[in-house]
Amino acid sequence: MSSYVVLTPLDLGLAALLILVNAGVSIAFRLGLERTLLLTTARMVVQLALIGLVLKWIFAQTSPLWTLLLAAIMISAAGYEAISRQERRIAGWLTYGLGTGTLLAVGTFATLFAVGGVIQPDPWYAPRFVLPILGMVLGNSLTGIALALDTLTGAAWRDRSAIEARLALGATRMEALGETTRRTLKTGMTPILNAMAASGVVSLPGMMTGQILAGVDPVEATKYQILIMFLIAGSTALGVLIATFGGVLLLTDKRQRLRIDRLVTKKETPAA
Repeated sequence: MSSYVVLTPLDLGLAALLILVNAGVSIAFRLGLERTLLLTTARMVVQLALIGLVLKWIFAQTSPLWTLLLAAIMISAAGYEAISRQERRIAGWLTYGLGTGTLLAVGTFATLFAVGGVIQPDPWYAPRFVLPILGMVLGNSLTGIALALDTLTGAAWRDRSAIEARLALGATRMEALGETTRRTLKTGMTPILNAMAASGVVSLPGMMTGQILAGVDPVEATKYQILIMFLIAGSTALGVLIATFGGVLLLTDKRQRLRIDRLVTKKETPAA
């Protein structure tokens, strides 16, 4: 029979003392991160507390409409995060559309594959299966997609002279940005490859750890973690691929020109 230890507010308060380590490093090396650390910690606690209440209510409803609504909110927020993590980004709503559209595609594919083809819960849209799987896929795919787009725009800005020279010699935009594309794909896929390599030897992944702490048999927890890692790996690779080639198309035009003028920095300063 599964069982778990209920955590009290005092338990969480004691755990929060570990944040003082971060504060100590910031103060000792004058990093100036104390305010950011405080705001980030407060934001995390509030967000997780609220989502816990929301999920408890949605799980009780078992409504496909409420499940779909929360999934849409999660995807929209992930799309915004993908933009905010880029040092240089493509101006306008095109980048948000690319990031959100990519996350929508890979999140929907991976979640439907898991609940429709592997787990097969009853009903298939059960939120206690759909939403956690979607959240893990989005969170990990987001990292790869954000890294890929940031690498792509940074490399295009840095190597613009070489890229434009290739275009002037008759190369297509895909050929001119070929090396940049390969570097971008490799960078975007590296985090999930590292996570897969370390799983089970260096670290116990979060989902598996949570299930074990909740009293689930370790062997069953391992099975679910392997499933999730496969879903994350596939969706990340697909997302990085879509985002990279979509970014190349947005950074160029049909006349095979590099449109470096479309890049802006985080402060919305047009690229010179």
